[in-house]
Amino acid sequence: MAAVRPAFSSSTEGPAARIERLRRTLCTAETATGLAGEDAAPLTLGIPLIDDALGGGLAGGALHEVAATCEPQIPAASGFVLALAARHTIPRQQDAIWIAEDLSLAENGLPYGPGLHEVGLAPEKLIMVAAARGRDVLWAMEEALRCRAIGMVIGELRGCGIDQVATRRLALAAAAGNTPGFILRTAPSDEPSAAATRWIIGAAPSSSALRDERSSAGPPHVYRLAAHLIRNRRGHRGAWIVEWNSVEQRFELATDSVSVAQPVFDRPHRAAVA
Repeated sequence: MAAVRPAFSSSTEGPAARIERLRRTLCTAETATGLAGEDAAPLTLGIPLIDDALGGGLAGGALHEVAATCEPQIPAASGFVLALAARHTIPRQQDAIWIAEDLSLAENGLPYGPGLHEVGLAPEKLIMVAAARGRDVLWAMEEALRCRAIGMVIGELRGCGIDQVATRRLALAAAAGNTPGFILRTAPSDEPSAAATRWIIGAAPSSSALRDERSSAGPPHVYRLAAHLIRNRRGHRGAWIVEWNSVEQRFELATDSVSVAQPVFDRPHRAAVA
């Protein structure tokens, strides 16, 4: 396999042009390694600020990781992934597959039918698969990702213990099937991974609760999430407060949300803390 060499340009190239050139080089490199789908449509959140940071949206034929801030926050992380599934699979008239260990289903329960309707996903469009062990979840995910009739594959895994080889196999399967795959984790992990993006998702207080702790939780059709993008192969990282509007069936950026860019640690430690 031939190495992909970046094309160096003159010093007059502006920052925006340089970033765009590097993104094209990265896409070429991903295609050469088999980690990019042929022409999979990106998964957009519908929020320009976040979609632009993702290079147009979440890569379609790729693997992504979404972790709850802690195990009690699994409903928030699950809702985020299921809303993405609804936005991606419904227009294409495809089904999504949710694969989980028996123990996870026993402790965290199955996706709730009325809750699926809240995110715009009909219960009959979500195929549930129960697996005995974590390695069985990974095997089932790999097989499902290679099936082009499936719109999205979600694998719920407890704890850590997923090596980079396993995530690379899933990433290659996602690229081969042009199918987006999501590893849903009960807690964040810093293990090496072939995932294109890594998210940490938790529930966020409503705007009314922020103004007055004694007030109501806010409009019943709006759900707030704290979304932290901690790895992004195609752009910047950041943190946002997003809302899911179950009436309009769309993500919205909270009015009090501020994009947070990660600091650049390219200075000596003494200068960084001075």
